[in-house]
Amino acid sequence: MPELPDIAIYLEALERRILGAEIKGLRIASPFLLRSVDPPIGNAAGHRVDSLRRLGKRIVIGLDGDLYLVLHLMIAGRLQWSAAGAALPGRKGLAAFDFDAGTLILTEMGSKKRASLHLLRGAEALAEHDPGGIEPLEIDRDGFAAALTSENHTLKRALTDPHIFAGIGNAYSDEILHAARLSPIVLSRKLTGEEITRLFEATRYTLLAWIERGRREVGDGWPAKVTAFRPAMAAHGKYGKPCPACGTPIQRIVHAANETNYCPRCQTGGRLLADRALSTLMKKDWPKTFEALENRRRSP
Repeated sequence: MPELPDIAIYLEALERRILGAEIKGLRIASPFLLRSVDPPIGNAAGHRVDSLRRLGKRIVIGLDGDLYLVLHLMIAGRLQWSAAGAALPGRKGLAAFDFDAGTLILTEMGSKKRASLHLLRGAEALAEHDPGGIEPLEIDRDGFAAALTSENHTLKRALTDPHIFAGIGNAYSDEILHAARLSPIVLSRKLTGEEITRLFEATRYTLLAWIERGRREVGDGWPAKVTAFRPAMAAHGKYGKPCPACGTPIQRIVHAANETNYCPRCQTGGRLLADRALSTLMKKDWPKTFEALENRRRSP
């Protein structure tokens, strides 16, 4: 799912292309995409884009007349910029927004169509789509600490809870926790003041660094390679690969469709975190430390 740095780059690319431009027409290919009926989606045509913003992981295209198009890309939704009037690309094409300078196309891979589009009227209607999490790049250390400890969650859950922090998901939470050298399962209210400061600084550093990296990669072009798995990431998607800080193979916890990646030496003091399914299967044979796991692997 595109997260804060990815959405920020999308918004900058959109600003260069559609801010101030009039929507000439909309083409909706999937009936499952549209999640609102009043006002009718066709009413967006003829209106000018007067603002662009992020609302959590949603893209908000503000139109004159107090209208808002709200796009939630979910896991597999992506945006493409094509020539004006470009055709929707086969089965993955969900919608097209036509402008004089080009066409913004929304696509989604896979059979499960989860991306959504709303047309809303007024700030109150827009506010109903705000999960309420604070913007991690717009608060100081004390504001961060207050949000983090508002609930006693694991750090992984706290960072990815949209009611606590806006825009952070599975990928960048792994990178933040690796940079902060903190375990994903430690409880937020168990952190020391120094650890909270470390996590706050790691959050800012990680998000800003990836935004800047995205800007360098895209330049004046279009962000065509938005993905949660990037070669330069330290932990996320790196299971079995060496940690860039210490060389220890990155480990994982798998729960449902989500995977948490971490370095056992940098983040958990050498302790292996129990994968719920595998540790239940192995029970007492589950290795408690990375060294025990390595010894098991070397045993004939």
